[in-house]
Amino acid sequence: MKIHEFQAKELLRQYRVPVPEGGVARTVEEAEAVARDLGGAVVVKAQIHAGGRGKGGGIKGAADAAVAARVAGDILGMQLVTHQTGPEGQTVKQVLVEAASDIDNEFYLGITLDRARSRLVVMASSEGGVEIEEVAATSPEKILKETVEPGAGLRPFQASRLAFGLGFTGRQVRQAAGFILSLFDAFQAADCALAEINPLVTTKGGDLLALDAKINLDDNALGRHKDLVELRDLDEEDALEVEASKYDLNYIKLDGQIGCMVNGAGLAMATMDIIKLAGSEPANFLDVGGGASAETVENGFRILLSDANVKAILINIFGGIVRCDRVAEGVIQARHNIEVNVPIVVRLAGTNADVAAEMLGNSGLDFTVGHGLQDAAEKAVAAIA
Repeated sequence: MKIHEFQAKELLRQYRVPVPEGGVARTVEEAEAVARDLGGAVVVKAQIHAGGRGKGGGIKGAADAAVAARVAGDILGMQLVTHQTGPEGQTVKQVLVEAASDIDNEFYLGITLDRARSRLVVMASSEGGVEIEEVAATSPEKILKETVEPGAGLRPFQASRLAFGLGFTGRQVRQAAGFILSLFDAFQAADCALAEINPLVTTKGGDLLALDAKINLDDNALGRHKDLVELRDLDEEDALEVEASKYDLNYIKLDGQIGCMVNGAGLAMATMDIIKLAGSEPANFLDVGGGASAETVENGFRILLSDANVKAILINIFGGIVRCDRVAEGVIQARHNIEVNVPIVVRLAGTNADVAAEMLGNSGLDFTVGHGLQDAAEKAVAAIA
């Protein structure tokens, strides 16, 4: 689950990670009041779940409260387009107003999971303010890494090694190491999936600050953090993805025309790949899960058909835990309860696949049967040609 920058900074404050003073505002009047309380120059930052806000005009400086009010008026309500929002952009409904910092140097600091090694990894770079992917592509040697052993946590010597590697000297070594350890404490305590400070800055006064903060929370751990669940901003999420979450469906909207309903993440990925090989693009990732019921399948259908880009639906189910006849029941039920005006290709294999095929054949409804995954994908693509 993504949270806003201002929410991430509030979380970091709890773990002694230094961040600039500031406050969130949802109106011009509120922005002016925050700026007046801070005094002096401020920065007004659009709060959306996307990077690249500065390049899109969503981050602007202001010399005083009056200018901050004018800048906030420009940003609030704008349709902010960045490389992460897509061409449609995202409406800005709130801004973070915080004290401007006298920046000396910028760095990158991040914590995430190295899936290849099944370990948390702390990454740091002297190339702050730049997308870490760009640094990895052009100057990979500038990315420092410390792998965290389970049970041991991030050790002080590892944090010090990163601080030295970034070029800190004197008292700033201890300050930077403490910053890194505090960030790791916050990461673990909140069960984060990602914590990224870009940039981490040193001021001309010698202080370290998290000038920006991006935190993603592990959805699977939210049961332990009822307070963090309240940070979810549904306005920042795709409406269909929000609807799918109500039924415990794993759904991600994509840009293609073939709607996919699959059970199991691996099978879903394979289905998406073979649709591409057949000459089209998947419209979504939809995993109905191993224990899908007829109701689950019907809800999945309703979500797929809510996407105007879907021109055909490919149902690809392997009956391991779930029975194919249960899926077939859901498909038939959905066709009776929902107006379906696109071709449907069904490929069922595994437990009770023969029973399911008989149910579909006797339903009197128009289904195309796929004999194998490749055949099903090719038939779905042909249906929209």
